[in-house]
Amino acid sequence: MAGNLIIAAAEVLNIVLEIYTWVIIIAAIISWVNPDPYNPLVRFLGRVTAPVLNPVRRMVGGRLGPIDISPLLVIFAIFFLQRFFVRSLIEFGYRLKGGD
Repeated sequence: MAGNLIIAAAEVLNIVLEIYTWVIIIAAIISWVNPDPYNPLVRFLGRVTAPVLNPVRRMVGGRLGPIDISPLLVIFAIFFLQRFFVRSLIEFGYRLKGGD
């Protein structure tokens, strides 16, 4: 039973990370067109992505010339979490199930 719980939690985490990746991509694309800062979608994207992107911008400067690379770095970190941490959780869950 614990194995199923861990597998389910890992799969939910994977979905959340996938959705957040798309939120970051959408926010980055919208930022290219000088969006209206009062638009509710723009405000939502800013509130959701700023807590993750701003620390990355502070750590690495966040820019490669005129291009903000912090979204790309965060997406790479998400991919790492999905490929390493989530998969490790799933494998652990299956090992627990094997012991039932």
